[in-house]
Amino acid sequence: MKFHIAVNLERMDNATDMKAVRDHTLDMVKMADQAGFEIAWAAEHHALEMTIAPNPFQIMTWWADHTENIRLGCGVANASYWHPINIAGEAAMVDLISGGRLEMGLGSGAYQREFDRMRPGLDQKDGYKYLQEMLPLVRELWKGDVEHNGEHWQFPTATSCPKPVQSDVPMWVAARSPVTFDYAVENKCNVMSWPLTMPMSEAEKYKAQLDDAIKRAQGWDGTFAMMRHSAVYDNEDDRQASMTAIRNVLGKFGNLMMKKGEVRNGFPDNVPFEELEGNVRVEPKMLEENLMFGSPDAVTQKLKKYEDLGVDAFIYYASMGLDMDVQKRSLKLFIDEVMPEFA
Repeated sequence: MKFHIAVNLERMDNATDMKAVRDHTLDMVKMADQAGFEIAWAAEHHALEMTIAPNPFQIMTWWADHTENIRLGCGVANASYWHPINIAGEAAMVDLISGGRLEMGLGSGAYQREFDRMRPGLDQKDGYKYLQEMLPLVRELWKGDVEHNGEHWQFPTATSCPKPVQSDVPMWVAARSPVTFDYAVENKCNVMSWPLTMPMSEAEKYKAQLDDAIKRAQGWDGTFAMMRHSAVYDNEDDRQASMTAIRNVLGKFGNLMMKKGEVRNGFPDNVPFEELEGNVRVEPKMLEENLMFGSPDAVTQKLKKYEDLGVDAFIYYASMGLDMDVQKRSLKLFIDEVMPEFA
């Protein structure tokens, strides 16, 4: 099993210094680079302090300048927010600057609140249509001139400038539904999935959907990655800090997913715990069981279950509003005591 890290520039309130957030995020990526993590993922979100990522390619270029080996992942860009020529060029520039370390991820979007501001009138449920038109088009633009007359974009002959350094840039799709798994497999893309706070059975469901898609496509040689919020601790104080942080961030996440509450100056109001439902639940026992939380031994045993399931890469999702020092201690424990078990 290989390991990736997903880490955001995040602020839970105005008291958190933006420069400290910047420095901490880079520290985490540098730790992952030195430890042998394969990919560092940068998200795309808008007008949200809990995920400050208006342009993932800018973040990836920044990380490239401070790392040596770790690959830089766009995890993921929302296809409907971009023009194909624009995103092809931005991504290729990252590949050029980083010396060929780009991992290109596309998705269909998560929050209707963002769509209402970035693509007014577009229903989040229709975001996949933009993904399906854009992905093959970006590949064509990387090869050379192409004219396009599609449903969502039309333009005369154009190409991506620059071109990627890599002859075959790895492409990733964020998948949760059968139609997206089918699309990813048919288009020879790697797949990343996030079961949110759901139990292991949700991960098993995603793997079954992937297996079904592979059967329909009669083969696939891609990578299947699974992401979970992660916190490794060896004392009660850090355990409690991790639980408090994840419950707080889930209250804000519930606001965005369930469209309850306001977002004020980029900070979502917390939805009361008793109103959270579906994929956003906050019972401490359930969270500690379902997420990648626990002692180094407990986390190792959980990861072995994912490995047995057929997960090729685990994405250590570090961001949940956790105190920066606790985040670093968690990552260090993961590096020192968990990763060696999978060497």
